[in-house]
Amino acid sequence: MGAHTFRTTPRTGIRDLRETAHAAQVRELAAAGVLEDPRWRAAFEAVPRHVFVPYFWTGRGAGHERLWAEDPDPERRARWLRGVYVDTPLATRLRDGRLVSSSSQPSLMAKMLAALDVRDGDDVLEIGAGTGYNAALLCHRLGDEHVTTVDLDEEITESARAHLAQLGYHPAVVTGDGARGCPARAPFDRIMVTCTLPLIPHAWLAQCRPGARILAPLSTGLIALTVRDADFAEGRFLHTPAYFVPLRGATAQPPADPADPAHGLPYELVENERFQFMLVLTAGVLHPREALDLWRSEGRPARERFGVTVGPGGQWAWLDDPQGPYVWPLGQTPPGA
Repeated sequence: MGAHTFRTTPRTGIRDLRETAHAAQVRELAAAGVLEDPRWRAAFEAVPRHVFVPYFWTGRGAGHERLWAEDPDPERRARWLRGVYVDTPLATRLRDGRLVSSSSQPSLMAKMLAALDVRDGDDVLEIGAGTGYNAALLCHRLGDEHVTTVDLDEEITESARAHLAQLGYHPAVVTGDGARGCPARAPFDRIMVTCTLPLIPHAWLAQCRPGARILAPLSTGLIALTVRDADFAEGRFLHTPAYFVPLRGATAQPPADPADPAHGLPYELVENERFQFMLVLTAGVLHPREALDLWRSEGRPARERFGVTVGPGGQWAWLDDPQGPYVWPLGQTPPGA
């Protein structure tokens, strides 16, 4: 989706431009087929993104530039508004030059909310409060009392709480380690994660009702797990790629660099997005050459042929069948899990 063009005239103020930009983005999301459920379309129509992104950082050359809603320069304000309503993730918080929080790509948010498959009355835990935008969409759909959002950083939760309150939403916004969940608000019917995981924290399963759904970024995909009980969950990846800021409070061994010349991988495959998914999923278990041989022999499988099992004895990723020949252990258990 492209950027919108906005011009201020004597008859149009900044509020009109924001409303116009917001409406245009909803139409574009609907045209892209990611708002098929009218209840989620109504949520996106009711919740403007600009309230949650009063400023963001954009890379320019060797540094970063901050665009914000109250900039005295009208052209820079217009750039801020155009940027907010482009269908792209936005860097909202940097620390020592490192990205620690962002506003997710709206079309990906819409896909994840649809895949969460919420029902009226469901209690949802969001891991990664971010700007509060996603929590606002959940509140509109389910009601404030059914939404809990957790983030490790008090500055982030305070900011998200303030953004939500601007629109009259008051879910439970909790400062804490997302890897530990939120036992005080459990049990949950759905857990939605907006940060990349090294593996699934086991503590979440005990905070879920039987049959609950966990939707989380893992490797470079989205795993959709069904929780059987406090010790077991299993599910497959969606076809959708997903790239998020890593969950803080959990640790993982960094994957081997697939671009290392010693691995001898063809460049076109190193850059192949589906193969990258398998490389990250099997990092530390399969050598990249082994991963490539398997990927080729199995017909270059897409994400949805892979799945994950979480059990009392550990966690495993698998291809096609959790009891089949291709099963790999996932990384070390994060602290607090």
